[in-house]
Formats: sequence, C-alpha cells, structure tokens
Amino acid sequence: MRRGRLMSTLCLAAALGSTPAFGQQPTLQDLMRDVPVLPEIVIYPAREIITLDPTKPDVEAVAVVEDRILATGSLNELTAAVGDQPYRIDRTFEDGVVVPGFVAQHDHPLLAGLTMMSEVIAIEDWVLPDRTFPAALGREEYLARLADAETGMEDPDELLLSWGYHHYFHGQLTKADLDAISTTRPIIVWHRSAHEFFLNSAAEERYGVTREWWEGLPEAARAQSDFENGHYWEQGWFAILSLTAGALATPERVRRGLELVKDYYHAAGVTLGSEPGGIASKAAQDAQNAVLGVSSSPFRFYYIIDGKSITAAYPDEEVAAESEKMLSWGEGMTDFLPHRVKLFADGAVYSQAMQMTDGYTNDSHGEWMMEPELFARTFRIYWDLGYQLHIHVTGDAGVDLALDHLELNMRRNPRFDHRTVLVHFAVSRPDQVDRIRRLGAVVSGNPYYPVVLSDNYRVNGLDPERADPMVRMGDVERAGISFSFHSDMPMAPGQPLYLMWTGVNRITLDGNLRAPDQRVSRLGALRAVTLDAAYSLGLEDQIGSIEPGKLANFTVLAENPVTVDPMTIKDITVWGTVQEGRVLPVARAGVGDSGATGLGPMSGARAPVPADSGDIGANVTVWSASDHRSPGLIERALARAIWGGG
Repeated sequence: MRRGRLMSTLCLAAALGSTPAFGQQPTLQDLMRDVPVLPEIVIYPAREIITLDPTKPDVEAVAVVEDRILATGSLNELTAAVGDQPYRIDRTFEDGVVVPGFVAQHDHPLLAGLTMMSEVIAIEDWVLPDRTFPAALGREEYLARLADAETGMEDPDELLLSWGYHHYFHGQLTKADLDAISTTRPIIVWHRSAHEFFLNSAAEERYGVTREWWEGLPEAARAQSDFENGHYWEQGWFAILSLTAGALATPERVRRGLELVKDYYHAAGVTLGSEPGGIASKAAQDAQNAVLGVSSSPFRFYYIIDGKSITAAYPDEEVAAESEKMLSWGEGMTDFLPHRVKLFADGAVYSQAMQMTDGYTNDSHGEWMMEPELFARTFRIYWDLGYQLHIHVTGDAGVDLALDHLELNMRRNPRFDHRTVLVHFAVSRPDQVDRIRRLGAVVSGNPYYPVVLSDNYRVNGLDPERADPMVRMGDVERAGISFSFHSDMPMAPGQPLYLMWTGVNRITLDGNLRAPDQRVSRLGALRAVTLDAAYSLGLEDQIGSIEPGKLANFTVLAENPVTVDPMTIKDITVWGTVQEGRVLPVARAGVGDSGATGLGPMSGARAPVPADSGDIGANVTVWSASDHRSPGLIERALARAIWGGG
C-alpha cells in the first residue's frame, strides 16, 4: 500500500516538474485534491475460512476493499500490512464458517418462478411462502388432487396450471382424464420435466390448438406430440409454448415467481447464478431484468445464449451477428456472458426422453431436442467462432453425440482450452468418462437425479445397472476431470448445500444408497458449487475462491461442510452472504415484517430436507432493500415487456 502511495507521489512530482512558471504553480489545495484518497479496508475474521486457494487453504481473516478481496491471512498479518490506509475490523462472522460464494451453475429462474406459482402436485413436498403442496403418489391421488384444485378456483374462466406430474409416479394422463375434471375450464398439466404439456379440450379451444395447426407443424414437432391425447413433448412442447406463453407468464405470476426465486437463492447462499440457454425472448429477458436486475438483488445472474434458436432461424453467415445482439439484453445485476452458447442433444431425464444406446425396457430409445443434422451444424458454427459450448446431454447416446462432434471438430480445427461443458450427465458409461478426459471437456452434473429417480427408474424404463449409477461423478472425480453441480431449478432444489449432500451421500428419497462408488468427496462437492462451477463458466479469475484480486463473494455458514458428518451437510444453516463486498444476512423467521418463506422440497414421506433444520424453508423471509421496486411498478414493467404495451 505504501509503495502505491509513493508511486502516486512520484507521478505527481513528475507532473509538477513540467508545470510552467510565471504564477502557474499549483496551490496547496490543488495538491491535496490530486492526492488519491485510499478507500477503507474491512477485515473479516471468522472461526474458519475455507479459501480453496492452494497456497493458503485455511486462513483466519480476509481483507476486503470495496468489492474486491485485498488479502488473506492471520488477523495480525493483515492489520500489520495495512499501513496508514484506513481500516476496520468487522467481527460479524467471527463465530461462522466462510466459504467462497456459492454459484448456481445452471438454473432457470423464470421457469422456476412460473412452476412454483402453479398448482404444484409433484413427487415431493414443496413449501411456498403462503402454502404447502404435499407430495402425491399414484394415479388416483394425483387426479383427486387436480380435481380438488379445480373445484377450489373461484373464477370459472381462469386457467388451471399444474406442475409436477410424472407418468411413472402418477400413471398415464390423457385429454379425456382432464376433460373428466372440466370441459369448460382450460387445464394445462406441466410435466415434472418442464418439457411436456397436457391440455384438455377447453385449453385447446382457448389457445387455438386445432388439428389444422398441429398438421402444419414441422415433422419433428408433430412426431413429438399426440394431438388425440393432448400431449406435447420436447419439440412439440416448444411449439405449444408459442400459443400458451402469454397465459402462463402473466405479469403478476412472473413478478411473484421471480421475487420468490430471488429470496430462495439468497437464503441458499447463492452469490452468482447462470442460466445457459433459457427462453430466447427479449420480452422474457426484460421481465427477469425488472426483478433480478435491480441493484439491490442479492446475487448477480448471468445468461448464455440459446444456439438452437439462432441456427434454426438464420443462415450460417448471420449466426455471429444474431448471437451478438443478445449480449445487450441484460440490465444491472443481469447480463449475458459473451462467447458462450447452449446446445441441446437429447431429451429430458424426467420424461425418459434421454437417448439410450441400448434403449428402454419398452423398446423406445429416447428423443433428440436438436436433430443430429442441426446439432452438427450448430456445433461447427459456434466452434469455429471460438465459443465455449454448454451441451445439454442426458443419455449415453446423447453423450456419444456430443463427444463425437467434439472430437471431430478438435481434429478439424484444434482449439486450446475449449472447456466444453457436458450438462446434466444423467446416464453414461464408464468408457465415456475416459473419453471426456482425453478430449478436455468438463462435466456439470445434476446430483439430484439418482436421489429422486433411481429407485423408480431401476424398475421402470431402465434397470439397476443404468439407473443406480446415474450422474457417475465418482468416476469423473477419480479421473481428474473438473466437475460442477447444478440444480437446473426447478428440476432439483436450488440449494448448493443440498446438492453437495446428494453428491456426497447418494441416498434416495426412499432411504436407499445407490451406487456408493459414485459418491464424491466433500471437498470435491464444495468445489463443485464454487470454484469448479466458476471454472465451467470461464469466471474462475473473478469468483470461486477467496484469493486477492477476486470479487468479495462469500457464503457464511454455521458449520464447515467439508468436516461435518456428511449426512448433516444439507442441514447447515446459511447465515447469509457477502456479494461483491455487500454484507447480506438472511432474514430469519420472526425477524422483520414479512414472515417466513421458503421454496423447495421439505419434510414429508418423500422429502429430503427436514422442516426443522437450518435450511431455507424454516428460515427465509422476503428480501427487501432500499431500491426494491413496488409490485405495481414491477408489474407495469413486466406488462410492457411481455405484452409490448402499457
């Protein structure tokens, strides 16, 4: 610090040496005005600080200047190094454990908000700020719950939107089943995968879903839909979404959902999030900016463009320019990451639309979200543009497709540190892990899949040999491949501590241990939601560890997730966060004037998170800050964004 002040003084002296004479010499006031005023240093001691800096893995304190980390070390070392720069010691975290700020590597805030604002009838309990949705298992219970929801609605014309249905847990669902509940009220059932819709006849009539419309769809979309039963999946789902988006994403529902998600992520300790390849809509992005982009937002959220939408609509020579246009869509605390793109291989895990080399037990093989020809073209275009590719892969055939094109393009146009990310990584083979390593790819896995699905899938659709080792992160860790965890919210609870717990333990919702050899180390799990998550986004020089020069992003916990009993990781209380230097405690139940809120699976017959734990459902209150916009202002902004009018 003293050297910096000396250099400033020398620079000032040099400038003075060239100052003309004859009364032009600066006054004392001029000199004092030009001397830089150094900002205050804040030194935070803590019971434990896990830096993930290999040179200083455990330190006593961290010094912060504005939004950056200045230094780490012992309290005596830091105070001695301060010199004459102003500083203070903040003992707020003295009894806590400080870890690098949690990163939500691959989540969907708008989708999460919309699903949580629907009538949730799912395979787990979900607790929301104003009500609890208990799990429903079996066809009879599911249909009864859906009928009860319809009966309880006051407006006879209001859409009944329900999320959480899963065919292997709730039985088959048809248009006739929904018509038996109501022939006058539009009903849309949103599959647990969020990649499928079921519509009743009233919904078809309301939103213009006619046989003529269906017959005019592209062949792939028509093949991934069943007009007679009102069922639309993957590309068929994208087609039906174009007719129903306005009804699903009303301004009020979007605002409430995004506010809920914002509170949720903060309470879970998230300091930065990312959505690779969300809905490619400027209106949808504007809606998210209105809530998540405000300066008071407790985390920064990045977006990655959807390559599928662009290459499907534009010729090769226009792809670069159209991709660049989306980089201006962010605002404030939301932004797009440049030179990164999302691709899709095969279908959703919850739908069992993963492409499987050996097929399913019903002789099907899965679905492609991008036809292989479009996938190949899109991969080549963005590879040659120098983009980092995030590829949605769910089945082993999907993994093969991605790796085949990675190897082909590496041989054709070799790139250093391409850091291609295989996202989700549900079902794979051991031989593919070695290939991933050789090709220099990294993995972002969803460790919730085996927890929620392996018990069912080992007897429905798959078998124990493929269902038990889903998300084989143990093999990935042993191979030395960089890996991260994500929730794909709402596909899993967007709680990094819970994701760590699932990856370390692999205990199913029914209490079974599946594929114990695929468990990861506790340190690896922590890196998976911090430093390796940052690495997968190309942000490791800014976040992910507590090192000088990086952003001051910390998550403050009650216990050390690397040393506690592995079974208690999910129960660790999140005190709050430091986000780019801002200290943001999590409001607790009974504190403040908003009451307790929560989001995510909670206690129950099939619930992974105890309700009386230190987890967010018991502790969260609604986020508030000085520049927080009123609901009315937000809803007007969303109305303009979604509808284009006042």
